Amino acid sequence: MNQTEKSDKRSSRLFYGWYVLAASFVMLFFNSGAQFSIGIMFKPIIADFDWNRGSVSGIVFVNMVVYAISMLVMGKAYDRFGPKWVILTSVTFLGVGFIGLSGMSSFYEFFLYYGVLCGIGFSGSTVLVFTSLVSKWFMRWRGFVISLALAGGCLGQFFLIPFYTDMIIKSGWQSTCFFIGGIILIVNITLASLIVRGDPDKLGYKPLGANSDPLIIQPGKPADKNPDFGLKEAMKTPSFWLFTGVMFACGSGDFLISTHLVPFVTDSGISPLAAGGMLAWFGLFSLFGIIIAGPVSDLIGNKIPIMAAFVLRVLLFILILTVQNRTTFYIFSMGFGFTLLITAVLNVTLVGKMFGFTNIGILSGFITTIHHLGGGLLAYTGGIVFDQTNSYRAIFIFYTIMSLLAVVACIFIREKRHVIRS
Repeated sequence: MNQTEKSDKRSSRLFYGWYVLAASFVMLFFNSGAQFSIGIMFKPIIADFDWNRGSVSGIVFVNMVVYAISMLVMGKAYDRFGPKWVILTSVTFLGVGFIGLSGMSSFYEFFLYYGVLCGIGFSGSTVLVFTSLVSKWFMRWRGFVISLALAGGCLGQFFLIPFYTDMIIKSGWQSTCFFIGGIILIVNITLASLIVRGDPDKLGYKPLGANSDPLIIQPGKPADKNPDFGLKEAMKTPSFWLFTGVMFACGSGDFLISTHLVPFVTDSGISPLAAGGMLAWFGLFSLFGIIIAGPVSDLIGNKIPIMAAFVLRVLLFILILTVQNRTTFYIFSMGFGFTLLITAVLNVTLVGKMFGFTNIGILSGFITTIHHLGGGLLAYTGGIVFDQTNSYRAIFIFYTIMSLLAVVACIFIREKRHVIRS
């Protein structure tokens, strides 16, 4: 078969990137359910072991630190070995961690299984890896396609958190952890092994939208005269650090609320099942946020949607600090959920727009590392503040101020292609 016939045959098939997108959707569906399950297990674990919120929040902090540090390693591994091996390695740690949790009997084991093993596992099995993976397969509609992939995580949280909450009530959190670990291993290993491919060029494709015939490579195209940034070069720009600070603030709120939302509302008399439902709606509304954020960023850029998300967070915290009842809890859960993954979509697109996509794994990995360090720190601080004051009010006020500072930082980010200066 000559080259023309091979090209015609390949052009007649469905673009392989769509298979990668579908696999990413399904894996994120189950992985997101696992990631947010700590919120509904928080009080049952405390009740069984007679620990306090600061102690359990401390393990969440360890999880986030390990997650963040591992993400740097996974970013480098992604750029060197590709996404398949990163996903396979990570989900092995994640599955073993959750299965280990099902039989834990001491604080040390909680530290090991959730703090360390699950922390490593989350670093290569959640948003960053899949946004980087999908972004390499699509140039046309990139923001929208990343949104579609992340929709799997949103729907996973919406459907699985109530399911897991009911399972905890009926069978206990230990059986739930065992189930989560098993399903994570089965789904991820199967799809990563059979479908995930990270480099379109190696399969003879160009990213969709790269040229007039997006499926077929056209050799001989001249190199870009403006080379892509590495981490060292990006660190020399103010925009990189401004966006990193914004992501620190983003992560701080994300994990403060995902960890403490259920304990917070159940303290006010909401039932565990209803509280789990609020966390589920939190996840569903994050779907609406990313579906809107992707196409909007394609039209008006990334800064404005990010700023709008933080403005909404400020208003929501003012609401919850002022009025606390079932209605405001639902409004807060859905509204905050709407903002949850907007930066997850726009992290890759904004960083790629400013610094290029060649080193997107390590660049986004570093920024997301800072994001998760912020998340761990505020999740832990929230538990400590509650133990000291028997209230979340002080930490909520602190985060409201942090969100205002993030809005200001966004204004000064230069959203355009940066140039390496000699």
